[in-house]
Amino acid sequence: MYAVVGCSECGALWLLSDPRTSDTARCPRCERTHRTEKLKHLFESADRAAAREARAALLAEKRGEDEAFAEVDHVAELERAVEDAGIDDREYLEAAGIDADAVSEAGERAEGGEGSSRSRDAIVRDAVRHADESTEAAIVAYASDRGVPADDARDLLSKLVRRGAVSESRGRYRVL
Repeated sequence: MYAVVGCSECGALWLLSDPRTSDTARCPRCERTHRTEKLKHLFESADRAAAREARAALLAEKRGEDEAFAEVDHVAELERAVEDAGIDDREYLEAAGIDADAVSEAGERAEGGEGSSRSRDAIVRDAVRHADESTEAAIVAYASDRGVPADDARDLLSKLVRRGAVSESRGRYRVL
């Protein structure tokens, strides 16, 4: 069972799948929580596609676009038209004079692929775990070898201690 419901706060319309299984529903736009029993069901159907079609028709009516909506056979037709419209990312980048392969490689690195850059905080934490000795000097040296300036490494180490992420005892550090 699918129901098209509306938010009394912001007016958003959304599909609620099987409203009998949950006591509350959250508006996807304003995130207000509603009791499902109090939500007005603008349309109900056992078919999800029919409910989507009804929601689309209600949105078109709300915006004064019922005539344009009537010309479209089905919501799925609109989805296909959106997918086919415009140019893809690669074409856009190349038209702007940007190397699409370089952008792709940078994205892979940012997502943790080979050669990914790590935050200074993560490098200092690694230094505490993996330095030959767990002294401040060894941790700073480890972090400095990995691109963190020595002063920044010291500052980050003291911040980690203050936050309780790292403990210090007699000049030795360890990650908690």
